[in-house]
Amino acid sequence: MSINDLLVNINKEDKKVASAVEKVIPNIEPLINQIINKLKNKGRLFYIGSGTSGRLGIIDASECPPTFGVNHNLVIGLIAGGDGAIRKAVEFAEDDSNQGWKDLEKHNVSSKDIVIGIAASGTTPYVVGAIDHCNNNNICTGAITCNRESPLASLAKYPIEVIVGPEFITGSTRMKSGSAQKLVLNMISTAVMIKLGYVKDNKMVDMKLSNNKLVTRGAKMLMDKFFLNFNDAKKILLKYGSVRNAIKNHINE
Repeated sequence: MSINDLLVNINKEDKKVASAVEKVIPNIEPLINQIINKLKNKGRLFYIGSGTSGRLGIIDASECPPTFGVNHNLVIGLIAGGDGAIRKAVEFAEDDSNQGWKDLEKHNVSSKDIVIGIAASGTTPYVVGAIDHCNNNNICTGAITCNRESPLASLAKYPIEVIVGPEFITGSTRMKSGSAQKLVLNMISTAVMIKLGYVKDNKMVDMKLSNNKLVTRGAKMLMDKFFLNFNDAKKILLKYGSVRNAIKNHINE
């Protein structure tokens, strides 16, 4: 294929992903309800995976604190091979069916928590073993996979099977499968945080003001809310430390 043909055909395959996710929305909703219940009762959400799937879980978990202002220990991502595997593949790390549970135990996982296994094939021993151990310890489980009737889906209490079909490069699950997993993870964390009250209207009112871009974004929210100029809005925002606190206190002033 020419470069143009490659791009057109990759894009043609990518277009199938959102439709595949749409079909499993009825399966995503009950999992989200369980996550909300767990987090309301001082539980935590764990994502566990290997390779691309593990990295996607870590990305989603790591973006929750700056986006929604939640504690870093509320949503936790684990990957086979440990943190070093985020950047470089660790040989055979995914093949140990007991290591996933050991990694969860390091975080004192309990029945108050909920664990979602992420594996495109649904067969990864590291993930399947972790979910099996969770079931045996009365820990609520979910799964995100892109294969029908996989071992992972059969074990998880709340399985999500996003069937995207063959990859453009056979077996390269970083492509359509990875895109599908990313979309589902976005849905899960975003819906959960909205329902837990970390979003006002459609604004990230609890975001961490960790760089100038986010300070500017927060100031613009206050400008729109109170018809302020930028400098006054920024001054109020920095005084109270978050958009939510600034809105609350400025109204009361």
